[in-house]
Parts: sequence; structure tokens; C-alpha cells
Amino acid sequence: MLGPVAFTAPWLLLALAALPILWILLRAVPPAPIRRRFPGVALLLGLKDDDTVTDRTPWWLLLLRMLAVAAVIVGLAGPVLNPRAQGEQAQTGPLLIVLDASWASARDWPAQSALLDDMLAEAGRNARPVAILRLTDPQPAAFRAAENWRSRLSGLVPQAWPATPAMMERALAALPEGDFETRWMSDGLARETRAALLAELETRGPVTVYESPAPILALAPAEIEDNAVRLTAQRARTGAARDITVEAHGRDPQGLPRLLATLPLRFDTDATTATGDLSLPAELRARLTRFEITGQNTAGAVTLTDDSLKRREVALIAGRENREGLELLSPLHYLEQALIPSANLLDGALMDVLPANPDVIVLADVATLSTAEQDALLDWMDQGGLLLRFAGARLAASDVSRSDESPLLPVRLRAGGRTVGGAMSWGEPKTLAPFDDGSPFAGLPVPDDVTVSAQVMAQPDPTLADRVIAQLTDGTPLVTRKRVGAGQVVLFHVTANAEWSTLPLSGLFVQMLERLAVSSAVALPDMAELQGTTWQPTQVLDGFGKLRDAETLPGIAGERLITDALGPDLQPGLYDGPDRRFALNVMRAETTLAPATWPARVPVRGLARAPETPLGGWLLALSMLLLMGDIIASLALSGRLWPARAAALILAALILPVPDTAQAQQDIDKELAAASEVVLAHVLTGDPRLDDTARAGLSGLSETLFFRTSVEPAAPIGVDLETDNLAFYPLLYWPVTPDQPIPSHEAYARLNAYLRTGGMILFDTRDANVAGFGASSPNGQMLQRLARPLDIPPLEPIPEDHVLTRTFYLLQDFPGRHSGRPVWVEAAPPDAEQVEGMPFRNLNDNVTPVVIGGNDWAAAWAMDDRGNALFPVGRGYAGERQREMAFRFGVNLVMHVLTGNYKSDQVHVPALLDRLGQ
Repeated sequence: MLGPVAFTAPWLLLALAALPILWILLRAVPPAPIRRRFPGVALLLGLKDDDTVTDRTPWWLLLLRMLAVAAVIVGLAGPVLNPRAQGEQAQTGPLLIVLDASWASARDWPAQSALLDDMLAEAGRNARPVAILRLTDPQPAAFRAAENWRSRLSGLVPQAWPATPAMMERALAALPEGDFETRWMSDGLARETRAALLAELETRGPVTVYESPAPILALAPAEIEDNAVRLTAQRARTGAARDITVEAHGRDPQGLPRLLATLPLRFDTDATTATGDLSLPAELRARLTRFEITGQNTAGAVTLTDDSLKRREVALIAGRENREGLELLSPLHYLEQALIPSANLLDGALMDVLPANPDVIVLADVATLSTAEQDALLDWMDQGGLLLRFAGARLAASDVSRSDESPLLPVRLRAGGRTVGGAMSWGEPKTLAPFDDGSPFAGLPVPDDVTVSAQVMAQPDPTLADRVIAQLTDGTPLVTRKRVGAGQVVLFHVTANAEWSTLPLSGLFVQMLERLAVSSAVALPDMAELQGTTWQPTQVLDGFGKLRDAETLPGIAGERLITDALGPDLQPGLYDGPDRRFALNVMRAETTLAPATWPARVPVRGLARAPETPLGGWLLALSMLLLMGDIIASLALSGRLWPARAAALILAALILPVPDTAQAQQDIDKELAAASEVVLAHVLTGDPRLDDTARAGLSGLSETLFFRTSVEPAAPIGVDLETDNLAFYPLLYWPVTPDQPIPSHEAYARLNAYLRTGGMILFDTRDANVAGFGASSPNGQMLQRLARPLDIPPLEPIPEDHVLTRTFYLLQDFPGRHSGRPVWVEAAPPDAEQVEGMPFRNLNDNVTPVVIGGNDWAAAWAMDDRGNALFPVGRGYAGERQREMAFRFGVNLVMHVLTGNYKSDQVHVPALLDRLGQ
């Protein structure tokens, strides 16, 4: 050590003693000239020599050379500036580094990693063995060479959970034998279980704590208050007022992650919590997936959402109309009162609300359904819908599900023993029995004042016991359930109003609806609901608050979600249960943050360290500069500096690269042109002749669009899939050749993003004259290889009623330079039906992402600057007619890209019918 500088090879500094000897040698070379008188020299008197060379090396040049040699010697000695933090004393012996490595450590993990690397480098220079102990994943600590740990630093990452008492006990057992120095990287949060470990470490040697003073922020789970999302942020320490922003993330209608909303929160002076309400439409709130504090990359600053924030859509349908003035007798009155605070209610006829795909459909005393209604309900339930039915006079008086079980009822109903109203009569009203453990209502208290005076009876059946989820004290089924595909049908054997029972008047009615997931499950599941269930993790949080797939993590018992602490076997994330999704967050409703407090005897330091800077490279570079200065000075003294300067300038001009500003400006101009106007683009294939044809074809189509439509395209552009941004172009024309290069993975990623965001690619194999479309031609085989990595939906030949047949012109054929081969587009939904009053089916609602054919459209569209066709199409009038149809197909194609299925709207039906002659 020499002040703040240390040397890794100090013995090399002994070479500095040779500098005086080197000075003497340099002074002696070249030797001083010997003066001798020569008579002939008198003839040279008065002559002047323009080039002079000194006979002795100047002192300043000698000093320059000495400094260059000294810089080489010192640089090779390995000087290091600030080899250890100020105030630390050089230590010897083993070193134990303890890492809290919790989610709070992620806040300063880069700084902790840098400090840890410095400590390991210092220990390596001092030949100290090192052991590292992570409290969130304690393993037996073994002392190793510091370099071994430095190679493993990238694998040391913070976990998404804090150290539990069990982990602290394992850490105590994992301590190495003997005495050692301890350096503890704290996460800054209080831990009650630290005391025992700290006491044990102090008995082994000195302990130093490293902790960042930066504040720790966390986000509590979101709650629903007055139909708004309430968010609460916490900080560990009090302090000055501070403003933060909470971001609400979710998925857009295309399923892509988006920032949906932001909420500013403010910590008042000396306050540790900040609360705010986020009001969102129900549809937008249902798309939320997570909240996070801006700029805080920790798992504690993230709260995931589950079904508790989603308002479900419930369609209410009654078998009879409300009687005016008697709303309290309405079958739907009590359901509306129970569901309005927590669900979105839909009104209308059954076939009108089914296209809206509600989560739940309630049929209150609806007995008979048409065949079309039954089929539609069964299809809806197969996709996961919940059909909730209530009994009543109509159902009791009907013959539904008597001899054979109805697919829309969970059980068969008894036909006999009913009163005038259709239900059996008892001497006294019956009360409810406690709910069984296997029932979704298990754990709900049964009020004594809930009674049943009438009901429809279930027919005894071998499967009846498995379908009963609530019953009366005499064993009579009250609520039954049956699975139908991914959905279910539930029957309350009483009315939805208070005519047959007092159940709709009680709070139990609302709780039963919540347990059935009829309304949004605002309350977290309790212990009774979780017992006996298994929950499978689907995604888990890492310490930095990033979601990753759970992969092979096993399912866990439901009660552990409430009772157990977070750890490797119970990681924060999203868990799927029998009927819902549960978000297990780092912060729970009862969790509070507190700053860590350490005994006064334990020194606490920050993570900032004076950087340990190696100086060897800088000194060697300085020596090179000094030697270059020596060369220049020597040339100047000898009078040969100007030729050397010219040679250096020429060499620099040949070696140094010239920035390609022209190409960069060309790329910018291309993007500006594409963003300013509608531009058609073609994919560059590497074949100059084919690329010129594609450009000429799109130019001809652009001219046709300009004169025939309101679209005014600019000149077409050729795009390179590897470098160009595709988002500016509504249509890509891609001619296929057998030998064109396959795009890279990055290019395919951009192509898939382009297709998913509304772009269209027109693939043209140009081989319709020699082979049928498919793999029978080299171009078709190449198309299969090109399209294999693309996210392309199922395809079909263009049907007669596809929107491409009427976007601008009415077409039934789509020729180019060739004709007769089918053109393929995205297949219509299998359930597409013709709408009444429409001349065509209700087909795809989106623009088809690809159009595939082989008719060589670009050649048919291609024109020169004067508007003359470049390639022949057919012969005579038939050929010109075919070229005209090719232009019409191109116009329809571009209009379809720009307007979607606009021409499928009902407003165009009269004009289309008139033109079709119908």
C-alpha cells in the first residue's frame, strides 16, 4: 500500500532503481563529438545549413523517455486505486458473507452485487477463504477461494419471500466451524428472528452490516370499496412527503399486455401509508392482471389480481313479467338487490343475451325452452357458463325432467304429491341443515329464521346424493348441481322471491350466490372453503416482481394459502383452484413494514464504496502516449516532422471508417414517407428483376387506386424484413421464389407482430400457369417453408359471400396474369350463419391476415411511367378484361385492408341486393 494505491505485483517497482542508470546511458548516446581543427574548414565559413541536428539529447526529451519507462514499470506492478473502502482495516482469516436476499433486497441488488464483487476481489488479493450464506435459501456454508464465488455471482439472486423462522434455524445450523469475520448484507426490514443468528455470529468474530438508506416501498393487495379499486402503499420509514405512481396493467381485447391506468398516491409527512381509489369501468377492471409501483422493481411493490376484482356479467330472465305495483313479488327483485353491488346485470330475451356471452344466466321459474334455446344454452355451458335456475309455479306445474332428466336441470323432479301451486305441502315450515364439507357452502352459518314452506321435489336417483349441495333438516334436497362440459347447472328448489321460503330475505342468500361465483368473489376464500382442495400454481413472482411460468411446481393444499408463510414450496403468484383463481401476493392485508434496527455495538455501513479502480491499463496507455511524443520530438529535432505528418494523415484517412450518413438518412426518409401517407410495400427477395416487377405492379395498383377511389397512395416501397419497421405498411406483397433466403427469427417475430396488429401479407407463388397451388411446385414448397413460423389462422378458398367479393367491386374471380387457381384467406367460423335479411353470412369480423394465391398479380398490375402495361395478359379483349379484373381485385384487397368488413354492415344491404338482382 502507498496511500490510496495498492500494488498486486509490488516487486516490479524495484525496476525504478534502474532509471538513473538509464538516464546516464541515454545521455551517453550519441557520444559527444571530438573537436579537431582542419584548415579546409575555413572554406565553409559563411555558409548556412538549413537542416541542423543537435549533438546532444535535450534534457526534456530525456525526461519524457524516463517518464515513459517509469509508467511501464508502475503499470506492470498492478496498481489499484482504493483497494478497500475507507475506514476498513485489513483483515485476515476466513470471511462469511450473509445475504438477506429477500424481495426487499431486489431494490438495491445491483449495488449489493457490485459491493459483493469488490469484497471478493479484496479477499482474493489477501488470500482469504470466503463462504456465502443466503438466509432465504440456507445451505451449509463452506469456505472456498474467492475466485470460485466470483464466477457464481450471476446465480445469486434475491427471492420473492423473506427469511422465515424455520429458515433462520437452518441458517444457524449451516454456519461453518471456527472463527471468522462476518459481513451482513441487510435488506433494511425488521426481522424478529435475526437476534439469535446475530448473537451466534458475534461469538465467532466481528460483524459488520451493510444496508442501503433508500426507502422500501410495498403495495398491499387491492380491495373493492364502493365499486372502486382501493390501493394502499406502505413505506418502512417515516419521512418527508413523497408522491408515487401506481400502474394498473392488464390485457387489451387482442390479449396483449398494456398499461391500462395510473393512480398517483401521496405519503404525507411522517406517514407510512398512502391510499387511493381507482375507478374503472367494469369491462376494463375485468382485464386487470397486476398493480405495481413505478420504479420499484421488487416483488413487494407488485400485487397480482384474481377473480376478486372482476365483476361478472349476469343475465336475469324470469318466466313471467313483473306485476305492476307488486315489485316485491317479482321473481327477480331479490336477485337484483343481491347482485347489483357486485355484478353487471343484463336484461333481455335469452337468445338476445347469449351472444354477449355472460358469465351467469339466471332462469327464475322458467319451465319450457325451445330446442334452439336449449342447444344454445348447452353450447354456452360447454364453454364454462353457469346456469342458475330457481323453481316456481310454472316449473312445478310442467312436465320438464319428469320421466327423463333434462340436460338443463341437475336432477329429475317428482310429478306427484304437489299442491295447487305445484309443490308439496307440510304441516310446518322446514329449516336448513348445516352444509356438508364437500358443499361449496361449507362453513357458512345457517340462520335459524331461514325456513322453507314449499319446494319442488327431486326424484330419488343413484346420483342424487352426489348432486345435493344444500338440504333441509329432514334430508330433502334444497339446492342441487350438475356439471355440463366446462360449466354447470344449479337448481334452487325454491323460488327466487319470498313466496316459498325466507331464504331470499337473509344474508345467507347473498353468501350462497358468492360461493357459487354468481357475483364477484370480493372476499378472499376462508379456511373452510380452502380445506380439502388442491391449488395448482400457474405463474409465480421472482424477487424482482417479474412473472414466470410455474413449470413443474407441484400443487398445494388450499389451507396452506392462508396458514403457511411464503417460501420455496409456497411462492407468490397465481394459483388455480376448483372454481376460481387466487392471487398470493408478497404483501398480505395484515402485513406491515418496519425498518431494521441493529444494536449500537454493530457497525452499519452503506452500500456505496469508493470504486476499486485498476490503474495498470491507464499507466501503460500513458507510456504509449509518451513514447509517441518521443517519436514526434525526435522527428522535429531532426527536421523530418513534416513528411512524417503527411504520412500519418494519409494513413489515418485510409484506416478510419467514414460513417455511412447517407444510408442512415435514407432509412429515416423511408420511414417518414411511410408514416406520412398510405404506402404499399413489397418484400425484397434478392432477385432484382422480380423486385422491380413487384415495385412496378404496386405502382400500377397505386395509380388505379388514386383515380378510382378516395385512397391516394404514395410510391411503393421495398422492405427488408431484417431491418425495416413493418408497422407503417397496411399491405405487404410477398412474391415467392424457390431460392429466396429464409428470414431470421427476429424477422419472423416482427412479422408475427405485424399480422397480429392488423397487417396483411399477400403471398404470390406466381405459378398458377404451371402447377396447382400447393406443394406440387418449387414455389409452393418454398411458401410452406416461409409460412411455417408465421402465426397464420386456418385457411380456406375465398367463399362466394366473403367480404373481398364486394369491398369495392362485385367479384367472383380473382385473376392476375394467370387465372383459374383458388385464392386462400382466413377460414370463416364454423358456426357462421346467414343473418336474416342479409345476402351473405356473418363471416370473419377481422381483416384476414394473409391472402395466398399464385396468379402473379404484380405482373398484371405492372405499368411504366407512361401508364403502359409491362407484361402481356392473355390475348385481345379477353386479356384486357382479365387485367381489368386483376386491378379490381387489387382495389378490393386494399379497401378490405383499410376498411375491414365495413361492407358487411346492414346499411349496405339494399344497395347490394339491388346490384345482385335479388
